[in-house]
Amino acid sequence: MHSVSEADDQLIGEIEAAGERIARVRNMIGRVIFGQEEVIDETLITLLAGGHALLIGVPGLAKTRLVETLGTVLGLDDKRVQFTPDLMPADILGSEVLEETESGRRSFRFIPGPIFCQLLMADEINRASPRTQSALLQAMQEHSVTIAGQHHPLPGPFHVLATQNPLEQEGTYPLPEAQLDRFLLQIDIGYPDLEAERRMLIVTTGIESQELEAVMTGEQLIAAQRLIRHIPVGESVVDAILTLVRNGRPETSDIAGVPEQVAWGPGPRASQALMLAVRARALLDGRLSPSIDDVLALAGPVLRHRMALTFAARADGVGLDEVIGRLTEPLI
Repeated sequence: MHSVSEADDQLIGEIEAAGERIARVRNMIGRVIFGQEEVIDETLITLLAGGHALLIGVPGLAKTRLVETLGTVLGLDDKRVQFTPDLMPADILGSEVLEETESGRRSFRFIPGPIFCQLLMADEINRASPRTQSALLQAMQEHSVTIAGQHHPLPGPFHVLATQNPLEQEGTYPLPEAQLDRFLLQIDIGYPDLEAERRMLIVTTGIESQELEAVMTGEQLIAAQRLIRHIPVGESVVDAILTLVRNGRPETSDIAGVPEQVAWGPGPRASQALMLAVRARALLDGRLSPSIDDVLALAGPVLRHRMALTFAARADGVGLDEVIGRLTEPLI
């Protein structure tokens, strides 16, 4: 049996240390967000993988509280923008203002917008116009903004957690497919169970408030994101990711019903998202490498916003989660 090299030893040590730190983050968030363990885990997976998340749920499910809590616990500078139909790109990115000195000399000065932070909550992103949405999504992709020809880099780490209200269809502009693809995961938030709601009711209406403290820093999060990319992924997991994603495309699918029911399937970004997210999930659980169970657990959050059903499938009452369930069957 060959001895584990020093480099492997060091990697294992780093993974274990990062896993312990993330466990403390999880516990700290659990003090104020009740009964949403899966949502907390998927949000942490997104941040560890270096991506952005789209949180979908009815009002009052602690989406805003989650982002504020993450900002505090991870030691990140967080800001919130409420998206409305009249919100302009300059309201998010910032703008140039003309200033005049005492000597009469005029010059432009850039005033940075709220996007210059580490964790941005884009609240009800689908209520803003496509122009404003695309200004935000360019920043998400390139981690910089260009104003009046000037390039301004955004701070690192930089993450957007956007929320969407599924009930309110009037006065909304649904995000186009190419923009949805920029989000690493779509996290669906349901109602808490009875016990969690009981606990929440007692804690949130009482006098005592939970004190939160920073458990990590932005630098430690960046280090964890680098570490994620070093976590080894077995051949069987890589094959499972490719099988899942390719079966979601009507052109290459081996799954019965998919060519007729799916209008368009996930692109290569879905495979990349899964590859990073399964590693992050392994780290979150304190494991040294991901398994096929991680692929199964993350299939929904990675694929939901990267696929669309045909009109005929929707008319027949077929749901996207049902199709994704069928895609995962060959992997079980």
